[in-house]
Amino acid sequence: MMEVAGAPVIAGRECGTCTLCCKVYHVPEIGKVAGKWCQHCTPGTGCAIHETSPAQCRDFNCLWRTEATLTPAWKPERSKMVLSIYPLNGFMYVQVDPGAPSAWRKQPYYDQLHRWAEANLSKGHHVIVFVGDIATLIMPGQDVPLGKMKPTDGFAVRQTFGPGGMTYEVTRSDRAAP
Repeated sequence: MMEVAGAPVIAGRECGTCTLCCKVYHVPEIGKVAGKWCQHCTPGTGCAIHETSPAQCRDFNCLWRTEATLTPAWKPERSKMVLSIYPLNGFMYVQVDPGAPSAWRKQPYYDQLHRWAEANLSKGHHVIVFVGDIATLIMPGQDVPLGKMKPTDGFAVRQTFGPGGMTYEVTRSDRAAP
C-alpha cells in the first residue's frame, strides 16, 4: 500500500476529534515547529484558522483518510502516528507523536510497517519512521536507525548477505532527495 498525494477522502473518514497532524508536522509559514501543538489548534477539537491556514494544512490528508485498507486502529489519534506519502520520493513517512515515541513498535503497527517495507522495496519506496527528527528506516526484518534527519535528506540502501541472512546497510548522503 503506497498511495500518491491528492487521493480522495473516503466517506466516513473525517478527522473528527483527531488533530495529531497539528502536532507532528513543521509548518514554517506560521512558525509551527514539529512535535509541539500548533498555537491555532485545540487538541481534540481542531483548527481555529482552518479556512485561512497555510495550504500545507488545508490540503493535507493522512493515509488513514485516503487509504481504504487502513483499519480504525490506524486513525492517528488512536495509533499515535500520522502516515503519509512524501510526494518527492514516494516514501511512506510515519510521524510518531513524541508523547508516545514507541507507538510504532506496538502491534499491530510494527509488523504491518515491516510488511509495507517488504512489499514496496522492489519499487524503491521505503518506510521511514520519524519521532521528532530522529528517523528509523524500516526494512524487511530490520530497523535501521538513521539518526537526526530531515525528510529531504538522502541515503542509499545496499543489501548484504551474511551468516545471519539478508541485512541492509544504509549510507547517508548530504544531498537532498530528488
